[in-house]
Amino acid sequence: MVNSILNLYTDGACRGNPGYGGVGVVLTDEKGNILGTTGKFLGLCTNNLAEYQALIIGLEEAIKRHCRKLHIFLDSELLVNQINGAYRVKNDKLKILMGDVRRLLASFDGYIVEHIGRDKNQAADKLANQAIDEALTIQEMGARSQKPEVRSQK
Repeated sequence: MVNSILNLYTDGACRGNPGYGGVGVVLTDEKGNILGTTGKFLGLCTNNLAEYQALIIGLEEAIKRHCRKLHIFLDSELLVNQINGAYRVKNDKLKILMGDVRRLLASFDGYIVEHIGRDKNQAADKLANQAIDEALTIQEMGARSQKPEVRSQK
């Protein structure tokens, strides 16, 4: 696995902007076989923050698997252009996250970052949205269980 090229698909989703966010990560081998997936709820955040967090989690997973070369597929045109240097990162929070991305990317012998359409990133998108759905369902169940019971008196 050390010399293989892995493919990384990541997506950040947000219900509102800002709103409840989640990340989805799919790591595959060169033949498209899924090696690992991750979905994680982020809580309240912006869509751009969710996109960055998804990429960071994906890069960390690739590093754990001793990947040396990585082909990264993102449906966030903004993030692709920021990584490739076509756009500047202006937001202070995102500047910090870009520093994390750059530090993680330096761990690889080589990488390519490519923009893809949302239709080609459905697996990562589904994981991100599932993470949000599951977290919100748990929150709703907790809120219902904490409501005081109403009893009618005769």
